[in-house]
Amino acid sequence: MKKLCLILVAAGFLLPAFCDASAQAQSLKGSRPNIVFVMTDDQGMGDLSCMGNEVVRTPNIDQLYQQSTRLTDYHVSPTCAPTRAALMSGRLPFMVGVTHTIQQRERMALDVVTMPQALKSAGYATGLFGKWHLGDDLPYLPQSRGFDEVLMHGAGGIGQVNFGDFAANKNNVYFDNVLLHNDTIVQTKGFCTDVFFQAGLNWIKEQKDSDSPYFAYISLNAPHAPLVAPKDYTEYFLNLGYDKGTAARYGMIENIDDNVGLLLKKLQEWGQLSDTFVIFTTDNGATHLSGTLNGERIKHFNYNMKGAKNSPNEGGTHVPAFLYWKGVLSEGVDIDQLIHHVDLFPTFVELAGAELPETMQPLDGRSILPLLANKEADWPDRERFVHCGRWAKGKRDEGKYQKTAVRTERWRLVNHEELYDITNDPSETTDVASAKPDVVARLRQAFDQWWDSALPMMVNEGLPSVKGPNQPFAIRYEKQLQEKGIPDWAPAESFLLTRALSGNTVSDSTAPQTKAAGDSAADTEPLTRIQKRARRKNKGKEQSSETSGLEEVPQQ
Repeated sequence: MKKLCLILVAAGFLLPAFCDASAQAQSLKGSRPNIVFVMTDDQGMGDLSCMGNEVVRTPNIDQLYQQSTRLTDYHVSPTCAPTRAALMSGRLPFMVGVTHTIQQRERMALDVVTMPQALKSAGYATGLFGKWHLGDDLPYLPQSRGFDEVLMHGAGGIGQVNFGDFAANKNNVYFDNVLLHNDTIVQTKGFCTDVFFQAGLNWIKEQKDSDSPYFAYISLNAPHAPLVAPKDYTEYFLNLGYDKGTAARYGMIENIDDNVGLLLKKLQEWGQLSDTFVIFTTDNGATHLSGTLNGERIKHFNYNMKGAKNSPNEGGTHVPAFLYWKGVLSEGVDIDQLIHHVDLFPTFVELAGAELPETMQPLDGRSILPLLANKEADWPDRERFVHCGRWAKGKRDEGKYQKTAVRTERWRLVNHEELYDITNDPSETTDVASAKPDVVARLRQAFDQWWDSALPMMVNEGLPSVKGPNQPFAIRYEKQLQEKGIPDWAPAESFLLTRALSGNTVSDSTAPQTKAAGDSAADTEPLTRIQKRARRKNKGKEQSSETSGLEEVPQQ
């Protein structure tokens, strides 16, 4: 593949020797890198050691953080399916029919031109490994929406049988799962996160010698509840005195970290990093932000943000986003402008040089290529609209102002009433609505206009609920079982997963090496600005609105 040759400058942007910032962005357009997009599920801003968490250990993602261009004010939707709809469509989720995570209201409208379809039109191979959550009926499946290779579970999570996953996954959640591989239901072996990464790596290896670029979407269901992780990953936290839920959740995150390390190692071995745009991010705010330590109730680190998953506050939508492209994007640079998930669709389209159809949905975002070329590039302010949706059937109008937000660079209007100055009060401790009536009025008007425009686009409202046995995957499973059975399946090659904190392969390791709870990879080297800010905040009182550390969230 043709490599992009740019000169890195310490000022924090890319600079060809003869070009200005605008020309730099132009040079990225049509450069056609491979794109590897890793997105975890229910992992918040505070669930990484590089972001200030002093309990969980994520050395591989910490290293990626150090090497990346970081989007420090990157926002998604407050729950799973809406974020995925925005990424795949380039529109806010309500505009493509997605207003919930269940009840058929997670189905992305069929008239959408999707991101993988756009990339395929530019010659990309496309693969999805993990969670789809935008509809399980045939027309809605990723195989029908632009993906060449698919390995996926059903519904919003493995074992969510009532909402559409395979019944066989209910009793052995996250291990040895039944999944859909392209057009065939298959029986896999191993922990789900490992399986999805192994499948993605095998597919990438097949693509790497091709002249065509590829888009690998590794969309994990972890660390979504139920909280289950291999014993190798939970023993350390149990030995420290944490409850089983906390141990499992942090174990899931450390397993993700090891798999990210394996991914980057293989991309380097295969000579792919200089031609590959790697993105690591998460789909919404954290869950299970409380637990016990030695029997006493505690709150877990949440980057000192107010709110969590399914919240209209910062903790519901503000998530990490690390962008790495060796030799092309600057390393260790923070882009502080407000960026939204809908901005990634036009960004990827520009990178791919794809020509979009004249008749397709309008895009709600804009390309971030100018900021990647120069972090000081012009980036006009705008309103970004947040709504948790999930209203009861027939209660949409009553839910108009419930769990909503309007976000600009500086302000966050919550529930049409509370106003927070995010620039000076990122933890949303002080409501300044009474002191800023003009700002409140302006943001209220913008929200009302957006809501009115979204109403006719909510095409899934009023659809009947479908019980587990009548879900598409349940019907498909029984049909295949009777006709030809459920075959075993595994990727052609098994890549050795190494436990970063013990030096052993996962299958051979016992508990990780003992490490003080306050230690993290970031403690061994100078802290960046964002890390220092996190550590300062961590000394103060948590300002979170959390869910229980022991509850299961089966419907997200």
